[in-house]
Amino acid sequence: MKKTPARKTAAKKTTTAAKATAKKATAKKTATAKQATPEKKTTTKKSAAKKTAAKAPAKKAPAKKAPAKKSPALKKATVAPQKATAAVKGVPPAQTIVEKTPTGESRTALVRRARRINRELAEVYPYAHPELDFTNPFQLLVATVLSAQTTDLRVNQTTPALFAKYPTPEDLAAANPEEVEEILRPCGFFRAKTKSVIGLSRALAEDFGGEVPGRLEDLVKLPGVGRKTAFVVLGNAFGRPGITVDTHFQRLVRRWKWTEETDPDKIEAAVGALFPKSDWTDLSHHVIWHGRRICHARKPACGACPIAPLCPAYGEGETDPEKAKKLLKYEKGGFPGQRLNPPQAYLDAGGIPAPPLGAGS
Repeated sequence: MKKTPARKTAAKKTTTAAKATAKKATAKKTATAKQATPEKKTTTKKSAAKKTAAKAPAKKAPAKKAPAKKSPALKKATVAPQKATAAVKGVPPAQTIVEKTPTGESRTALVRRARRINRELAEVYPYAHPELDFTNPFQLLVATVLSAQTTDLRVNQTTPALFAKYPTPEDLAAANPEEVEEILRPCGFFRAKTKSVIGLSRALAEDFGGEVPGRLEDLVKLPGVGRKTAFVVLGNAFGRPGITVDTHFQRLVRRWKWTEETDPDKIEAAVGALFPKSDWTDLSHHVIWHGRRICHARKPACGACPIAPLCPAYGEGETDPEKAKKLLKYEKGGFPGQRLNPPQAYLDAGGIPAPPLGAGS
Protein backbone atom coordinates (compact mmCIF):
# COMPACT_ATOMS: atom_id res chain seq x y z
CA MET A 1 0.00 0.00 0.00
CA LYS A 2 1.51 3.35 -0.94
CA LYS A 3 2.15 6.09 1.60
CA THR A 4 0.40 9.36 1.05
CA PRO A 5 2.24 12.70 1.09
CA ALA A 6 0.59 13.60 4.39
CA ARG A 7 1.86 10.47 5.99
CA LYS A 8 5.39 11.09 4.64
CA THR A 9 5.42 14.59 6.09
CA ALA A 10 4.31 13.33 9.51
CA ALA A 11 6.98 10.64 9.44
CA LYS A 12 9.65 13.14 8.61
CA LYS A 13 8.55 15.42 11.45
CA THR A 14 8.60 12.51 13.83
CA THR A 15 12.10 11.56 12.75
CA THR A 16 13.30 15.16 13.04
CA ALA A 17 11.81 15.48 16.52
CA ALA A 18 13.43 12.24 17.58
CA LYS A 19 16.79 13.44 16.34
CA ALA A 20 16.37 16.78 18.16
CA THR A 21 15.47 15.00 21.37
CA ALA A 22 18.51 12.75 21.00
CA LYS A 23 20.76 15.76 20.46
CA LYS A 24 19.39 17.49 23.58
CA ALA A 25 19.92 14.34 25.60
CA THR A 26 23.48 14.10 24.35
CA ALA A 27 24.10 17.80 25.13
CA LYS A 28 22.75 17.35 28.64
CA LYS A 29 24.98 14.34 29.22
CA THR A 30 28.00 16.27 27.96
CA ALA A 31 27.17 19.24 30.19
CA THR A 32 26.64 16.95 33.14
CA ALA A 33 29.97 15.23 32.45
CA LYS A 34 31.75 18.57 32.19
CA GLN A 35 30.24 19.74 35.44
CA ALA A 36 31.09 16.49 37.12
CA THR A 37 34.71 16.61 36.03
CA PRO A 38 35.55 19.95 37.79
CA GLU A 39 33.88 18.71 40.91
CA LYS A 40 36.06 15.68 40.87
CA LYS A 41 39.11 17.81 40.28
CA THR A 42 38.11 20.16 43.08
CA THR A 43 37.56 17.24 45.35
CA THR A 44 40.91 15.87 44.40
CA LYS A 45 42.62 19.22 45.07
CA LYS A 46 40.89 19.54 48.42
CA SER A 47 41.87 16.02 49.33
CA ALA A 48 45.43 16.72 48.31
CA ALA A 49 45.36 19.93 50.35
CA LYS A 50 44.02 18.05 53.35
CA LYS A 51 46.66 15.38 52.93
CA THR A 52 49.35 18.05 52.65
CA ALA A 53 48.00 19.81 55.72
CA ALA A 54 47.92 16.52 57.57
CA LYS A 55 51.46 15.69 56.55
CA ALA A 56 52.85 19.19 57.28
CA PRO A 57 52.63 18.94 61.09
CA ALA A 58 54.26 15.55 60.89
CA LYS A 59 57.19 17.11 59.08
CA LYS A 60 57.38 20.11 61.44
CA ALA A 61 57.11 18.01 64.58
CA PRO A 62 60.67 16.69 64.37
CA ALA A 63 61.85 20.27 63.72
CA LYS A 64 60.24 21.37 67.00
CA LYS A 65 61.60 18.42 68.92
CA ALA A 66 65.09 18.75 67.43
CA PRO A 67 66.05 21.89 69.40
CA ALA A 68 64.82 20.24 72.59
CA LYS A 69 67.12 17.30 71.97
CA LYS A 70 70.06 19.48 70.98
CA SER A 71 69.72 22.01 73.80
CA PRO A 72 70.97 19.69 76.56
CA ALA A 73 74.05 18.91 74.49
CA LEU A 74 74.71 22.61 73.99
CA LYS A 75 74.26 23.27 77.70
CA LYS A 76 76.66 20.51 78.64
CA ALA A 77 79.28 21.77 76.25
CA THR A 78 78.94 25.31 77.60
CA VAL A 79 78.58 24.64 81.32
CA ALA A 80 81.21 21.96 81.79
CA PRO A 81 84.24 24.20 81.14
CA GLN A 82 82.81 26.89 83.44
CA LYS A 83 82.43 24.42 86.30
CA ALA A 84 85.90 23.06 85.76
CA THR A 85 87.41 26.54 85.73
CA ALA A 86 85.51 27.58 88.82
CA ALA A 87 86.67 24.49 90.65
CA VAL A 88 90.32 25.19 89.80
CA LYS A 89 90.08 28.85 90.80
CA GLY A 90 88.17 28.16 93.99
CA VAL A 91 90.80 25.91 95.67
CA PRO A 92 93.29 27.94 97.77
CA PRO A 93 96.25 25.87 96.71
CA ALA A 94 94.47 25.27 93.42
CA GLN A 95 97.44 26.15 91.33
CA THR A 96 99.56 23.65 93.15
CA ILE A 97 96.94 20.91 92.93
CA VAL A 98 96.45 21.10 89.17
CA GLU A 99 99.88 22.33 88.07
CA LYS A 100 102.64 20.03 86.96
CA THR A 101 105.22 19.57 89.68
CA PRO A 102 108.61 21.21 89.01
CA THR A 103 110.41 17.85 89.01
CA GLY A 104 107.84 16.07 86.88
CA GLU A 105 107.02 13.72 89.76
CA SER A 106 103.41 13.04 90.66
CA ARG A 107 101.61 15.28 93.07
CA THR A 108 101.49 12.48 95.63
CA ALA A 109 105.22 11.84 95.31
CA LEU A 110 105.96 15.54 95.79
CA VAL A 111 103.85 15.72 98.95
CA ARG A 112 105.51 12.62 100.39
CA ARG A 113 109.01 13.90 99.62
CA ALA A 114 108.30 17.34 101.07
CA ARG A 115 106.88 15.92 104.29
CA ARG A 116 109.75 13.49 104.64
CA ILE A 117 112.22 16.37 104.32
CA ASN A 118 110.37 18.20 107.10
CA ARG A 119 110.50 15.10 109.33
CA GLU A 120 114.22 14.70 108.72
CA LEU A 121 114.85 18.36 109.54
CA ALA A 122 112.77 18.05 112.72
CA GLU A 123 115.21 15.39 113.90
CA VAL A 124 118.22 17.52 112.98
CA TYR A 125 116.81 20.68 114.63
CA PRO A 126 114.54 19.52 117.47
CA TYR A 127 115.30 22.78 119.28
CA ALA A 128 114.41 25.06 116.33
CA HIS A 129 112.81 28.32 117.47
CA PRO A 130 112.45 31.96 116.38
CA GLU A 131 115.94 33.45 116.48
CA LEU A 132 114.87 36.80 117.87
CA ASP A 133 115.05 37.58 121.58
CA PHE A 134 111.67 38.54 123.04
CA THR A 135 109.62 38.14 126.20
CA ASN A 136 106.20 39.33 124.94
CA PRO A 137 104.31 39.87 121.65
CA PHE A 138 105.23 43.57 121.52
CA GLN A 139 108.96 42.85 121.68
CA LEU A 140 108.66 40.13 119.04
CA LEU A 141 106.70 42.46 116.75
CA VAL A 142 109.25 45.27 117.02
CA ALA A 143 112.22 42.90 116.67
CA THR A 144 110.74 41.31 113.55
CA VAL A 145 110.21 44.71 111.92
CA LEU A 146 113.83 45.62 112.74
CA SER A 147 115.14 42.34 111.24
CA ALA A 148 114.50 43.49 107.67
CA GLN A 149 117.73 43.79 105.66
CA THR A 150 119.90 42.66 108.58
CA THR A 151 120.64 39.59 110.70
CA ASP A 152 118.68 38.42 113.72
CA LEU A 153 121.96 38.54 115.62
CA ARG A 154 122.35 42.27 115.01
CA VAL A 155 118.74 42.88 116.06
CA ASN A 156 119.20 40.85 119.24
CA GLN A 157 122.26 42.90 120.10
CA THR A 158 120.33 46.16 119.57
CA THR A 159 116.91 45.59 121.15
CA PRO A 160 118.03 45.24 124.81
CA ALA A 161 118.80 48.99 124.96
CA LEU A 162 115.60 49.85 123.07
CA PHE A 163 113.28 47.82 125.32
CA ALA A 164 115.05 48.95 128.48
CA LYS A 165 114.23 52.57 127.62
CA TYR A 166 110.84 51.99 125.96
CA PRO A 167 109.26 48.85 127.44
CA THR A 168 105.66 49.46 126.28
CA PRO A 169 103.93 50.67 123.09
CA GLU A 170 102.90 53.86 124.90
CA ASP A 171 106.52 54.59 125.83
CA LEU A 172 107.83 54.04 122.32
CA ALA A 173 104.95 56.00 120.77
CA ALA A 174 105.95 59.08 122.79
CA ALA A 175 109.70 58.67 122.17
CA ASN A 176 111.95 61.26 120.58
CA PRO A 177 112.68 59.92 117.04
CA GLU A 178 116.29 61.12 117.16
CA GLU A 179 116.97 59.13 120.32
CA VAL A 180 115.39 56.03 118.84
CA GLU A 181 117.42 56.45 115.64
CA GLU A 182 120.63 56.51 117.66
CA ILE A 183 119.73 53.23 119.37
CA LEU A 184 118.72 51.54 116.10
CA ARG A 185 121.71 52.75 114.08
CA PRO A 186 123.50 49.32 114.21
CA CYS A 187 120.49 47.68 112.49
CA GLY A 188 120.86 49.67 109.28
CA PHE A 189 118.10 51.71 107.63
CA PHE A 190 117.63 53.15 111.12
CA ARG A 191 115.59 56.21 110.06
CA ALA A 192 112.96 54.18 108.19
CA LYS A 193 112.86 51.58 110.98
CA THR A 194 112.51 54.28 113.62
CA LYS A 195 109.51 55.65 111.76
CA SER A 196 107.97 52.17 111.53
CA VAL A 197 108.39 51.14 115.19
CA ILE A 198 107.14 54.50 116.51
CA GLY A 199 104.24 54.41 114.06
CA LEU A 200 103.15 50.88 114.96
CA SER A 201 103.51 51.70 118.67
CA ARG A 202 101.16 54.66 118.27
CA ALA A 203 98.69 52.48 116.37
CA LEU A 204 98.80 49.87 119.14
CA ALA A 205 98.30 52.52 121.84
CA GLU A 206 95.48 54.33 120.04
CA ASP A 207 93.63 51.49 118.29
CA PHE A 208 94.30 48.36 120.32
CA GLY A 209 94.68 49.56 123.90
CA GLY A 210 98.44 49.01 123.92
CA GLU A 211 98.05 45.30 123.07
CA VAL A 212 99.31 43.46 119.99
CA PRO A 213 96.29 42.10 118.07
CA GLY A 214 96.14 38.39 117.43
CA ARG A 215 94.56 38.59 113.98
CA LEU A 216 96.31 38.74 110.62
CA GLU A 217 93.99 41.40 109.21
CA ASP A 218 94.76 43.71 112.15
CA LEU A 219 98.51 43.14 112.17
CA VAL A 220 99.06 43.92 108.50
CA LYS A 221 97.45 47.34 109.00
CA LEU A 222 100.27 48.40 111.33
CA PRO A 223 103.14 50.49 109.86
CA GLY A 224 106.00 48.32 108.62
CA VAL A 225 104.10 45.05 109.16
CA GLY A 226 103.51 42.66 106.26
CA ARG A 227 102.35 39.05 106.04
CA LYS A 228 105.80 37.66 106.87
CA THR A 229 106.09 39.71 110.07
CA ALA A 230 102.47 38.99 110.97
CA PHE A 231 102.96 35.22 110.68
CA VAL A 232 106.10 35.35 112.81
CA VAL A 233 104.10 37.04 115.56
CA LEU A 234 101.01 34.87 115.18
CA GLY A 235 102.95 31.62 115.13
CA ASN A 236 105.40 32.35 117.93
CA ALA A 237 103.52 34.71 120.25
CA PHE A 238 99.96 33.42 119.81
CA GLY A 239 100.46 29.82 118.69
CA ARG A 240 98.52 30.33 115.47
CA PRO A 241 99.98 28.46 112.46
CA GLY A 242 101.61 30.47 109.71
CA ILE A 243 104.36 30.16 107.10
CA THR A 244 107.22 32.65 107.28
CA VAL A 245 108.52 33.23 103.76
CA ASP A 246 111.89 34.93 104.24
CA THR A 247 114.87 34.82 101.87
CA HIS A 248 116.09 31.47 103.24
CA PHE A 249 112.67 29.88 102.93
CA GLN A 250 112.22 31.11 99.36
CA ARG A 251 115.63 29.82 98.31
CA LEU A 252 115.29 26.35 99.80
CA VAL A 253 111.75 25.48 98.69
CA ARG A 254 112.72 26.40 95.13
CA ARG A 255 115.98 24.46 95.42
CA TRP A 256 114.02 21.44 96.63
CA LYS A 257 111.55 21.88 93.75
CA TRP A 258 108.55 22.26 96.00
CA THR A 259 107.46 25.16 93.82
CA GLU A 260 108.72 27.39 91.02
CA GLU A 261 106.89 30.49 92.25
CA THR A 262 108.90 33.61 93.05
CA ASP A 263 106.22 35.79 94.65
CA PRO A 264 106.20 35.33 98.48
CA ASP A 265 102.41 35.08 98.67
CA LYS A 266 102.30 32.44 95.94
CA ILE A 267 105.14 30.52 97.60
CA GLU A 268 103.21 30.61 100.85
CA ALA A 269 100.11 29.18 99.16
CA ALA A 270 102.01 26.52 97.19
CA VAL A 271 104.03 25.21 100.15
CA GLY A 272 101.10 25.47 102.54
CA ALA A 273 99.16 23.11 100.28
CA LEU A 274 101.80 20.40 100.80
CA PHE A 275 101.48 20.29 104.59
CA PRO A 276 98.81 20.21 107.29
CA LYS A 277 98.17 23.66 108.72
CA SER A 278 99.35 22.49 112.14
CA ASP A 279 102.87 21.97 110.69
CA TRP A 280 103.30 25.44 109.19
CA THR A 281 105.06 27.26 112.05
CA ASP A 282 107.57 24.49 112.82
CA LEU A 283 108.10 23.89 109.12
CA SER A 284 109.15 27.54 108.77
CA HIS A 285 111.69 27.15 111.60
CA HIS A 286 113.12 23.93 110.15
CA VAL A 287 113.58 25.36 106.65
CA ILE A 288 115.03 28.68 107.83
CA TRP A 289 117.42 27.01 110.27
CA HIS A 290 118.66 24.62 107.60
CA GLY A 291 119.20 27.52 105.19
CA ARG A 292 121.27 29.43 107.73
CA ARG A 293 123.39 26.52 108.88
CA ILE A 294 123.90 24.09 105.99
CA CYS A 295 122.08 24.94 102.74
CA HIS A 296 123.69 28.31 102.10
CA ALA A 297 122.93 30.49 99.11
CA ARG A 298 126.35 30.53 97.44
CA LYS A 299 128.03 27.40 98.76
CA PRO A 300 125.68 24.74 100.11
CA ALA A 301 127.35 22.12 102.28
CA CYS A 302 125.92 19.21 100.27
CA GLY A 303 128.43 16.72 101.67
CA ALA A 304 127.21 17.42 105.23
CA CYS A 305 123.51 17.67 104.44
CA PRO A 306 121.21 15.19 106.22
CA ILE A 307 118.58 15.34 103.46
CA ALA A 308 120.97 14.99 100.50
CA PRO A 309 119.22 11.82 99.17
CA LEU A 310 115.95 13.77 98.96
CA CYS A 311 117.35 16.92 97.36
CA PRO A 312 117.04 17.43 93.58
CA ALA A 313 119.80 20.07 93.77
CA TYR A 314 122.41 17.84 95.40
CA GLY A 315 125.80 18.63 93.92
CA GLU A 316 125.32 22.38 93.56
CA GLY A 317 127.60 22.81 96.58
CA GLU A 318 130.57 21.06 98.12
CA THR A 319 130.00 17.28 98.15
CA ASP A 320 133.20 16.25 99.90
CA PRO A 321 132.19 15.51 103.53
CA GLU A 322 135.35 16.97 105.10
CA LYS A 323 135.26 20.15 103.06
CA ALA A 324 131.51 20.49 103.58
CA LYS A 325 131.90 20.39 107.38
CA LYS A 326 134.03 23.52 107.21
CA LEU A 327 131.08 25.37 105.68
CA LEU A 328 128.69 24.71 108.58
CA LYS A 329 127.59 27.72 110.64
CA TYR A 330 126.36 28.46 114.14
CA GLU A 331 126.03 25.47 116.45
CA LYS A 332 126.51 23.00 113.57
CA GLY A 333 129.97 24.43 113.04
CA GLY A 334 130.66 24.92 116.75
CA PHE A 335 129.93 28.66 116.69
CA PRO A 336 127.55 30.89 118.71
CA GLY A 337 123.95 31.18 117.63
CA GLN A 338 122.00 34.38 117.01
CA ARG A 339 120.17 34.76 120.31
CA LEU A 340 121.67 36.27 123.41
CA ASN A 341 119.01 34.50 125.49
CA PRO A 342 118.13 31.26 123.64
CA PRO A 343 115.65 28.67 124.98
CA GLN A 344 116.98 26.06 127.36
CA ALA A 345 116.40 23.29 124.80
CA TYR A 346 118.90 24.97 122.49
CA LEU A 347 121.49 25.18 125.25
CA ASP A 348 120.89 21.55 126.18
CA ALA A 349 121.55 20.56 122.56
CA GLY A 350 124.95 22.22 122.64
CA GLY A 351 123.97 25.63 121.32
CA ILE A 352 126.10 28.62 122.29
CA PRO A 353 124.48 31.99 123.14
CA ALA A 354 125.46 34.98 120.99
CA PRO A 355 127.61 37.71 122.59
CA PRO A 356 126.13 41.16 123.38
CA LEU A 357 126.77 44.20 121.19
CA GLY A 358 130.42 45.21 121.24
CA ALA A 359 131.62 41.90 122.67
CA GLY A 360 132.18 40.19 119.31
CA SER A 361 130.19 39.04 116.31
